[in-house]
Parts: sequence; structure tokens; C-alpha cells
Amino acid sequence: MTKLLRYIPLSILCFWLVVVLFQPLLALTPNDIDLEKVLGVPGHSSWLGEDSLGRSVSDRLFSGAQVSLLVAFSVMLVTLVIGTTIGVCSAWFGGWFDQAMMRVTDIFLAFPGILLAIALAGLLGPGIGNVVLALSVVGWVGFARLARGQILLFKERDHIVAARSLGTSSYKIIIWHLLPLIAAPLIIEATFAIAGLIIAEAGLSFLGLGVQAPSPSWGSMIRDGSRYLLVAPHLVIIPAIALFSVVMAINLIGDQMRDRLDVRS
Repeated sequence: MTKLLRYIPLSILCFWLVVVLFQPLLALTPNDIDLEKVLGVPGHSSWLGEDSLGRSVSDRLFSGAQVSLLVAFSVMLVTLVIGTTIGVCSAWFGGWFDQAMMRVTDIFLAFPGILLAIALAGLLGPGIGNVVLALSVVGWVGFARLARGQILLFKERDHIVAARSLGTSSYKIIIWHLLPLIAAPLIIEATFAIAGLIIAEAGLSFLGLGVQAPSPSWGSMIRDGSRYLLVAPHLVIIPAIALFSVVMAINLIGDQMRDRLDVRS
């Protein structure tokens, strides 16, 4: 039974990934308005009901999944590459470059990430591209500090010192010797980053700084549904459950990966 429960988070994440990948085959109509079905409750005709404009909640929920996961994975890849590059170069070369990069990361860490992202999104304006840019600007710091710490831990190991003594270039040492050693913690950090980015995107959309109408997003669905919470609570509950299930599934997968990749265990 315990082993079966371990596959539940992966099943939830795979379900939403399949929805996103095969969305063109689902023939969704998230923006079709039907005023005769305004605030329709879940039933046989529409199994998740309709919103304040008679639009299908299920269609908008599946379309919103594409936005949330697209933003999360895009920002994760950008911040992973930028943060890892900065952290590795900072620890490897040291000196004034390391000091300068650490002061920059300290400045970013002095501000709460989500507040800085809100400020940047407000300056850049709403839109999915600006959301990706705003979250990328504040998201690389965690990867940079993690990569730096790992490189400082491994750079004095015997095989690294031997490679440097033999005249191996820094590029080859970093690519072929150091990056494989720090890949496991970076992968684990990436899984938790995805969960945080999904929440951040939903928060920005809830504030009106993310995806704009009529395009659906889980955050904007919760914002719009909160106006009718007393008469149509399903408009808030359904996207909230979807958001909670994906974030919880990703966090549990990250915990499982950390347990499996922990060499001490």
C-alpha cells in the first residue's frame, strides 16, 4: 500500500502533463460564452460547471494548466542555466568575481522574491512574456548559491586537483568532472522551484499582472470566481484544488528524489 501511494504524486503530475501536451486534440473552447449557462453548477451537461459568462470551467481549467506549467518550466530552465553558470564560475575562479557575485546575490536575497517579482511585473506590464522575465530575474539566486556551495565542496577533491595538475582546461573540468557531481542537488532544487513558480504565476495572475483576459489562468480563475464565492463556490474551489494538487505532487516528487539521490542513505 505504501509503495502504491508513492506513485500518486507522479500520476497527478503525468495527468496534467498529458493534458498540456495533448491539448490540441481535446478541442477545448475556453472562451466560448453562453449567457444561458451563467454560473451553472457542475452536472451532466458540464461536469465542472460554467463561470460568470457561461464559459466551461473544465475547458478553462485545462487551458490554464498549459499557462501555469509553461511559465513554471520555462522560468525553471532559464534560472537553472543562469544561476548554475554564475554559481559555478563564481566558486571556480574566486577572487573579486566571487565577491562581486555574492554581493549581487545578497542584494537580491534582501528582498522577498515574490514582492520583487510583483514590482518587476508591474513595471514591465501584464503578459506571459513579462511574467517569465520577472520571475527569471528573481529566481536564479537559489541555483547560484547552491551551485557555488557544491563547487567549493568538490573543487579540492583529489581527482579535480589531479586534472588541474595535468593541464586540463577549466571548461573541461567543469563540464566533465564538476557538473555531474552537483547535478543531483540541482535537479532536486529544480523540482521545488517548479512548485514555487506555479504558485508565483498564479499569484501574479490573481493580482492582474499575469495572463490577461480572455486567456485563462488558474490564478485569474480564482480571482474572478471570488466575486461569486457565496453563490458559485465551485469557481474558486475547482482551480484551487487543481493548483494545490499539482504543487503538492511536485513537492512530494522532490522529496522522493531527494531520498533516492542522497548518497548517505
